[in-house]
Amino acid sequence: MRLSNLFTKTRREAPKDETATNAQLLIRAGFIHKDSAGVYVFLPLGLCVLNKIIAIIREEINALGGQELAMSSLQRKELWERTDRWDDEQVDVWFKTRYKNNTDVGLAWSHEEPLTELMREHISSYRDLPVYAYQFQTKLRNETRAKSGIMRTREFIMKDLYSFSRSEEEHKAFYKRAQDTYATIFDRLGLGEWTYLTFASGGAFAEFSHEFQTITDAGEDSIYVDHAKRIAINEEVYSDTLINDLGLTKDTLEKTKAAEVANIFNLGTSKSQPLGLVFTDEDGTQKPVVMGSYGIGPARVMGVVVERYADDRGMVWPEAIAPANVHIVQIGDAADTVRAAEKVYADLQKQGVEVLYDDRPDVTAGAKFADADLMGCPVRLTISQKTLEHNSVEIKKRTAAASKLAPIDDIKI
Repeated sequence: MRLSNLFTKTRREAPKDETATNAQLLIRAGFIHKDSAGVYVFLPLGLCVLNKIIAIIREEINALGGQELAMSSLQRKELWERTDRWDDEQVDVWFKTRYKNNTDVGLAWSHEEPLTELMREHISSYRDLPVYAYQFQTKLRNETRAKSGIMRTREFIMKDLYSFSRSEEEHKAFYKRAQDTYATIFDRLGLGEWTYLTFASGGAFAEFSHEFQTITDAGEDSIYVDHAKRIAINEEVYSDTLINDLGLTKDTLEKTKAAEVANIFNLGTSKSQPLGLVFTDEDGTQKPVVMGSYGIGPARVMGVVVERYADDRGMVWPEAIAPANVHIVQIGDAADTVRAAEKVYADLQKQGVEVLYDDRPDVTAGAKFADADLMGCPVRLTISQKTLEHNSVEIKKRTAAASKLAPIDDIKI
């Protein structure tokens, strides 16, 4: 991508009403646009990062046995009434409206109920189980106060996976596999080092849940972490009883701020029984399907990555989700400089390297370097009259203090 063709512009200052580092940097770099409180537009570079996060999650969930679908955001009142989750006293984040015929309708904040009902058409026998269905779907939640940039918004994409099993034993085996898969996902996204399986409240989903919490000062939660055992307890359920049940001791637990990046729930039969999702077992008896729910918010992950890696110059993207592998900076408009930069750009693309090419005219070298740091690609290549005197390019990794010259005909990224 040529920056001269990119319609978005960088900014020196973030909006005054944005206090979260992730939103400030993403807006300044032209990755997102704030439409209103808790509502953001993903611009081309931001969407590129978001789609890479989604691709990693999709790959791992497919390997887990997930089958992808896409459900409607429009929700029928009577369906949710059957599980007592239409009531605002039970679920306080609904957006509700009406069709023109005055029929009440909700805008999806979650999808357990509609998917459970859908599965009644496809699950009737033990031979039909297990099933693991998932989607990347827009969720709408009427948060009292949206905050923390893209880490807590009113509209967001959620990867929600639902498991349907024959027995508690079968469910538990998959639940453990899902835990391991989530750990792999966060390793690939560059957050594994700071992300802990955390015992937490189930909220509107179940009595208890497991969260994946990433340690960051920007987090909204407080957790108690046992670093050696890679497990944590959310402050909301922290108790002597739970500490003992988990085989932990207070001496090894460190209190810290963290951001929830994923959660998983044992739903049991709490949805299948009221919605009539049953199957005929091998012995001829009818049994309710045992269920689980597993969520990851790709945009929230993106915000947490910014918070964890950013420095005083801008964002620092892990290679797997960076908008490009290389950021080329062309300094000056001399004919030989332009030719050399164009050739490097073309050669890298032929090698399958993703490149941002700052070919903008009438932009100073200082401004181009500042924008490269702000955008946070892993490697910056600078091509100028000075580097061409040595038939070289200047290579600088985003996290390195120093740069080096490399032969222009033998660039190794």
